Amino acid sequence: MKKKISLLFLAIFIVGIMVGCGSNESMSKKVELRDEPVKSSSDYGNGTGNISSGGTNKDNNTTSDTLKVGFIQTANESGWRAAHTQSMKDTFDTDEYTYTFVDGQGDQAVQIAGMERFIKEAYDVIILDPIVEEGWDDILKKAQNADIPVIVVDRMVSSDSSLYSCWIGSDFEKEGKDAAQWLVDNKGTTEAQNIVILEGTKGASAQLGRTSGFDAVISQYDNYTVLASEDGDFDKAKGKELMKNYMGRFDKIDVIVTQNDNMAYGVIEAINEAGKKPSDYTIISFDGEANAFKEMINGNIAVDIECNPLQGPTIEAVMKKLLAGETVEKKLYMEEGVYPASVAAQEVANRKY
Repeated sequence: MKKKISLLFLAIFIVGIMVGCGSNESMSKKVELRDEPVKSSSDYGNGTGNISSGGTNKDNNTTSDTLKVGFIQTANESGWRAAHTQSMKDTFDTDEYTYTFVDGQGDQAVQIAGMERFIKEAYDVIILDPIVEEGWDDILKKAQNADIPVIVVDRMVSSDSSLYSCWIGSDFEKEGKDAAQWLVDNKGTTEAQNIVILEGTKGASAQLGRTSGFDAVISQYDNYTVLASEDGDFDKAKGKELMKNYMGRFDKIDVIVTQNDNMAYGVIEAINEAGKKPSDYTIISFDGEANAFKEMINGNIAVDIECNPLQGPTIEAVMKKLLAGETVEKKLYMEEGVYPASVAAQEVANRKY
């Protein structure tokens, strides 16, 4: 690789791996509960374009020995996404790196353009959170030909694994299975349950994994009927409109599965505006945001399946091992849990996003 990594770097890596994917105060600042879980993209970019360089002191402190790290995000559609971006910023926007952030704005073409720039400017590492799984072969080959390692994070790509260095993120299929198993454990296998599902962005790893995992478990039981499973795009407003549509189409809904917390907030608004109570439904959500824990305390969400966005330190540790020429695992899962409403009050203070 292009840069020589000191023994100190290797020591840091070893400590990072010992810490693992679990909770750590260095991962991210604890956030307070807030009325609006979505931060503005301008908090992480320049507010007018797609690409912004991190750090206010980079012009004065950058040297030829500073590692150039580029991170390409999907968009800023949720509090989870904001926490993910912040974890990366906390980790890489330091004097140790020249850090550049790309807001993908929900557009794969924007993400590919960001990778083109990083390749042209000979970055040392590219970190990619792909919007969808398909369509990455050509740009990954360009990065490989330029000898630039690509670490894929959060969502996956369908490209051959030889085209990227490793993937770090969540086991989305397991998350789906955990959600379905919680439902079976709590609602049983005899009483009829009608389910509606609000899926995430079509073709995204989280949508694919959570959908297939949930179906793999729930399809084993005859008392569960999925009335509809449609795209809410991980978006609060779209989730609200989809839930209004579901309530208009179906006379009896027992269970609502939203594939992220952001859509759950929209679902709760739609139910309230219809003059009904969210607590009359079993609402299952994913991500584990602090605001979702508040909704569980209020009786609006029954269970939340955690998806850990605090990936920065784990990514940094793996990156340093890569740059030292060491072998890394091709796939590394973050540590995550299942949080029913019964534990929300005692756990909410521990949430870091």
